[in-house]
Amino acid sequence: MQNFIALPALLFFASLMTLSAPAKPLDRYTVPVQYQTLDNGLKVVVSPNPDSPIAIVGVFYNIGFRTEAKDRTGFAHLFEHLMFRGSENLGSGELEQLVGESGGYSNGRTRFDFTSFYELVPANKVEAMLWAEADRMKGLTLTQEMLQKEVEVVKNEVALNVTNQPYGGFPWLAAPQVAFSNWYNGHNFYGELSHLEAATLSDVRDFHRTHYAPNNAVVVVIGNVDAAKTFVQVEKHFGSIPKGKISPLPNLSEPETTAQKIVVLEDKLAPRPALALAYQMPPRGSPEYYALGIIDQLLLSGDSSRLHQNLVTEQRLTGEVNGGINYLLGSQFDYRGPMLWMTTFILSDGFTPEDGLGAFDSVIDHLAEQPLSDAELELAKVGLRSRLYNQIDERDGLGKLDLLACFALFDDDPQQINAMEDQFDRVTSDLVVRTAKKYLQR
Repeated sequence: MQNFIALPALLFFASLMTLSAPAKPLDRYTVPVQYQTLDNGLKVVVSPNPDSPIAIVGVFYNIGFRTEAKDRTGFAHLFEHLMFRGSENLGSGELEQLVGESGGYSNGRTRFDFTSFYELVPANKVEAMLWAEADRMKGLTLTQEMLQKEVEVVKNEVALNVTNQPYGGFPWLAAPQVAFSNWYNGHNFYGELSHLEAATLSDVRDFHRTHYAPNNAVVVVIGNVDAAKTFVQVEKHFGSIPKGKISPLPNLSEPETTAQKIVVLEDKLAPRPALALAYQMPPRGSPEYYALGIIDQLLLSGDSSRLHQNLVTEQRLTGEVNGGINYLLGSQFDYRGPMLWMTTFILSDGFTPEDGLGAFDSVIDHLAEQPLSDAELELAKVGLRSRLYNQIDERDGLGKLDLLACFALFDDDPQQINAMEDQFDRVTSDLVVRTAKKYLQR
């Protein structure tokens, strides 16, 4: 059953190259992975790369948008900001200054299931970064004035990126609220203003104590480092931090549904409507989960993809088709709970949402009815393999950092980074058809 919902403007709130199938299987690209867990529960992953002149230190915490409390919406994202405002030995902004003086850069991100912080620095600065990250894991030194200032920063961010931006927050904010039944999976991730403005220092301390503990985190170090030495350094700086009393995760389950969810955005800041079509993903790690990765490659990856060819090249319904698994917030691998595969496009003049929906459905119907040839399936796997390698190496290695951290944090198995390719290789044409028929229903 279709769910066709028209939304007003939000108030608050990839490329498949033309490739020939290889004459012989490509050698597997293997990521070095060493993994330990400290006595206080902190997970530690080290991936040495002696050919790199740099290193990245990342700390990922098991708290994200969807696991925040119902009376503290937006707090996961707010806390990402607060983590830069001072710890016992580093004042506000001093961590960024420390990184900048070494010629590196740092950042933080909040996603569905984690909040992460990282520093990309020369390899000889790794221990300094570990010290700094341990310092803010131990605790923050904030004033009420600092807290209120960061609340204003978040409010300005929302105004800049969502409220005053054409198609702002679409579809990553809108689609989950339509496609998911469970509040945790589909609420206003930026948060309600009343919740943010009511935040107190006591709330901050409670949130830090509850979620920012070593037994709720993973430290990942990649680059030109010695693994044994790095494990010693992590133990030195993090080992004495006591375990926290971690709250259990809320129930994130969703009623089983394979129905298409449709969102139309009529935005007063934009001349044409935008359309998003979303489906719930198969269970993480299932054969169908990997088959939908192949489907994503076939339908959305590059100008040769089926949706681009039909909607853009042939029918000129739109100038561009975008989408993917965990679209705009990550990849197929860096989430724990329920997730969406979605397609989104802005309609060209003269076309209605019904025109766009009809064209989209015709492409899905063909996929579900016509098995792939061996050559087309192999070509899709070659393109997907290229995407995986690009993801591992992208952004100076930050893609690799994300994968190692999430496989450790969610699965306790960072070696899964070296099993992804094999899982996709097991996907058959028959499985693609069965997955499309079951999970991409109208």
